[in-house]
Amino acid sequence: MGISWPSRPVLLTTLASAGVLVLTTLAPGAATADPRPGGRDILREGSPLSSTERAARTPLSAADRALGTAGAPDLDSGRGGKDRGYPRERKLTPPPANPDDKSIKLGLAPYHSIAPKLNDIQGIGDRVSVEIAGRSAGGHRLYLVTVTAPESARETARQERMRELIENAPDTAAKDRAIKSSYKTPVFINNNIHGNEWEGTDAALKLIEKLAKAKDGKTKDLLAHNRLYFNVTANPDGRIAGTRANANGFDLNRDFITASQPEARAMRQIAVDKQPAVMIDLHGYVNGTLIEPTTPPHGENYEYDLFLKNTYANALGMEAAVNGLGYTPEKDGVEPAIIPFRDQEEGWDDWPPIFTPQYMPFHGAVAAHTIEFPMTVNNDEYDELPVPELRRRSAINVDIAGAAMSATLKYTQEHRTSVIADQIETFRRGAAGAAQVPVSPETVPGVPGIGPEDVYTTDFPRAYVIPQGGRGQRSAAAASRLVEHLLDNDVEVRRATRDFRLGGTSYGAGSYVIDMRQPKRGLANVMLADGRDISDKVSTMYDISGWSLGRLWGATVDSVKGGSLSGVRSRVVDTASRVGHVAGRGNLRLRLDDAREVAALNWLLARGTSVRRSDDGSVVLPSSARGAAVAAARKYDVAFDATKTKGGAVVRPTRVAAAVTPGELFALREMNFDVVPVSTSVLNAGFDWKKSGADALFVSAGLSYGELDAGARGGLDAFLSGGGGLVGRGAEGVALNSDAKLLSVEAVSGNGDANGVVRVVNAGGPVTGGAPSHSFVYAPMWFTGLGSGVRVEQSYGGGNPLVSGHWRPAEGGGGGPADAAGQASVVSGAAAGSRVVLFGTEPLFRDHPKGVFPQVGRALLSVGRG
Repeated sequence: MGISWPSRPVLLTTLASAGVLVLTTLAPGAATADPRPGGRDILREGSPLSSTERAARTPLSAADRALGTAGAPDLDSGRGGKDRGYPRERKLTPPPANPDDKSIKLGLAPYHSIAPKLNDIQGIGDRVSVEIAGRSAGGHRLYLVTVTAPESARETARQERMRELIENAPDTAAKDRAIKSSYKTPVFINNNIHGNEWEGTDAALKLIEKLAKAKDGKTKDLLAHNRLYFNVTANPDGRIAGTRANANGFDLNRDFITASQPEARAMRQIAVDKQPAVMIDLHGYVNGTLIEPTTPPHGENYEYDLFLKNTYANALGMEAAVNGLGYTPEKDGVEPAIIPFRDQEEGWDDWPPIFTPQYMPFHGAVAAHTIEFPMTVNNDEYDELPVPELRRRSAINVDIAGAAMSATLKYTQEHRTSVIADQIETFRRGAAGAAQVPVSPETVPGVPGIGPEDVYTTDFPRAYVIPQGGRGQRSAAAASRLVEHLLDNDVEVRRATRDFRLGGTSYGAGSYVIDMRQPKRGLANVMLADGRDISDKVSTMYDISGWSLGRLWGATVDSVKGGSLSGVRSRVVDTASRVGHVAGRGNLRLRLDDAREVAALNWLLARGTSVRRSDDGSVVLPSSARGAAVAAARKYDVAFDATKTKGGAVVRPTRVAAAVTPGELFALREMNFDVVPVSTSVLNAGFDWKKSGADALFVSAGLSYGELDAGARGGLDAFLSGGGGLVGRGAEGVALNSDAKLLSVEAVSGNGDANGVVRVVNAGGPVTGGAPSHSFVYAPMWFTGLGSGVRVEQSYGGGNPLVSGHWRPAEGGGGGPADAAGQASVVSGAAAGSRVVLFGTEPLFRDHPKGVFPQVGRALLSVGRG
């Protein structure tokens, strides 16, 4: 007899922004909620948003800080340092008062008031410690508050040993009586990651103060058995400015896995160091209050049975606490809370690991939630509603956020033994190479409505190998960067000390081996695996659906399905080996296959080094430039090989006028391009092309030829006809090419909601020579009707080019991956005095597909006036 799968009731909700019909569910008597936060359109990279303009005005120092070149942040653990017990009090120096802080209008805590408040709370007793977890892109301190019963240095060291045992020796930890009786369960409460979703910060401050003062037995017992970590505001830049993004224009809740921004790296380090078993992330605004777990598809690399068991149970407790506050639709405008797993069919998934609660499970969180409080106070409402109404709404949100926090602490305290046991089991399965347990009514009793649509598991390979010694490795610099990134994420990496054979393939000594029998195998796999084409699983996705570092970061990564590692002589590494070197004699070749290599080239050009082009897209330095090459190799860890080639045309510095998304602006700066941000409004304001010194124009967002006034249009036309080059990406880049009557091509738009990792075929040459055989798309495009002189630089692969992600035909049947197969994805040519490269892919998306960056770098260098 087959299993009877309870079905979820269905509610139809139209998402006009996506142009699709989304099926959601509604339990009897539950509230409706648009599966998009606050009923708004998704704010994706590529949209001409106000944050784009703000990021363009951001000083270069913000990008430097995010790239790690502005000096180390003042990380510490307060008085006594990390080798001491708790409390670890730190006297914080308050920043100057800022009367323009957007929090003030809402009656909430401005950023400058947080440090004095935390200083006062630390003085109340011996339970509260404050650490500086890092600095934001805008230079503001990130405050991590720990609330727990006092600990001696010896007890703190004992707690750390138990934490390490749980991760690294889970079999032993499962039997350890001390862990069961005295290990303090780590709980992480993350607030204000979206800067204009303020209220979690204020609720956290209230709860911290309450816990510091409380004398009752329940509080004492809670703090004796748990450590509570509060990231008071994860995005102070956005809190102050009233923006979703940080000072670099990044949505921080899309930056996990990539970790391009300092705030995301700080949260990643909290996950590694504190190993939270339970976490919640406070957001707004969905009415009624939305409390995860989510709709399908569910991330296939989780131990989802353990995760769903705890996350759903905690959600029920938070739902009861929030509804128990007594707010009603009639009296307050507050709808009852909803739980997407129970109340919706699709549209709010946990598939990509880019969100905080979807990243934390890979570090052991067995309950992790996004909480969306209900009363909208940002965007239009912030500007249009009277202050008393805004403050009424924000006060309700603070109350609801506090209820969710308190309910989570109650759940953790009541289930701390089983929560830690489930965390141990998560790590045990990884270390043992055990099979995942598919969710079902039998494996996760007590969770209603589990059906086959909720079952997502994967087959983990035996290992991943990043080859060294030349066997197919495209870029040693890319391999080194990828290994360093894995290590930063606490993935164990080994390096072979001898040649070996695995899975029928021979590898050289020095190759990196990622043994997939390790506690954090899920994180290793979610980063390195291809992922999955889930186009047939749901009609729409909340955000991106494919992200493979193994395919997109420029290194060769082999997935080894079987075999034994017993014959592989290797050692665990804590850093990637440096690869920078300069050949001892002859001319020098620098490959431009990695962003670091492009950055090194631009650094050399800025210093007047003689560089010439090579036909394959690399560049050549004369032997006389060896000293400069040595400095660049040391700075950027790149290799300069010997070559007999003298090279062709001289390469000159390329200054880029850029109308782009924040992620693209950041990636250009990462490659050391000198960038002048422009837009329609900037050009209409009298932009002087000659004074700007721009050599090339890169357009993807915010610049419309048809909206330029006559003077601005004439200036742009003169720039293009006078030898200024154009690199266009996406609809706006292609439209500018068409309006300016440059390359003769017809652009075809695929489904605008499609995204993922795609197979491509590279033509070689100056733009795509040595490029990976995969790229990334969001709202993909391709080019047909190619006129005379138009060169195809890259094409989509044949058949179904989508490797992982979500790409369906649009309504009417067109625009799917079958239509794109074999079509040109990148084209180039010369027309009307200008050299042009057009991208139908999205090679700089959110600063993520590192191995694809050089295509844009090479394109800019090839079209510039130099």
